[in-house]
Amino acid sequence: MTLAASTTVHPSAIVDDGAVLGAGCRVWHFAHISAGAHIGEGCSFGQGVYVGNDVLIGHNVKIQNNVSVYDAVTLEDDVFCGPSMVFTNVHNPRSAVPRKDEYRRTLIQRGATLGANCTIVCGCTVGDYAFVAAGAVVSRDVPAFALVAGVPARRIGWMSRHGERLNLPLQGDADATCPATGERYRLAGDVLSLLA
Repeated sequence: MTLAASTTVHPSAIVDDGAVLGAGCRVWHFAHISAGAHIGEGCSFGQGVYVGNDVLIGHNVKIQNNVSVYDAVTLEDDVFCGPSMVFTNVHNPRSAVPRKDEYRRTLIQRGATLGANCTIVCGCTVGDYAFVAAGAVVSRDVPAFALVAGVPARRIGWMSRHGERLNLPLQGDADATCPATGERYRLAGDVLSLLA
């Protein structure tokens, strides 16, 4: 394993030889980081977290207790994974049918939030700064800045980079301002963009 000097690993955690963790990472009780994992700086792995071999994690990612990040998952910078949320990597699993060569890749883009107990079905992309509500089941791509909830997850609104709900329709042409930061956003059809 490759650990920066400022990375802390609890004595009960396992970091396999070959794993790469950046500076300032914290690996808490009973976590397991597999040999092939590549992890950026400033990440936090809560109690009981598992990270697979074919996993790429950016900087400042926070993974709360009891989350398994399986092979074929990529988490970009500043992603938040809430407690006990679920990733999958096989679309049609059967115990008696080996399907390790059929993993579908999952991409969680910069700044996205995955709420507690939500499920991300493999093969989906969750866009920049999207917000998946607690308990939602994501079975298709989520656009940038979208707020999705329910089973299956559906877009119910839009969120700012700061995590504030924006006063916008689900689609159309409109502008909004983040109430916390003053950043301005423009909705064009069903695509939301941050204005420079």
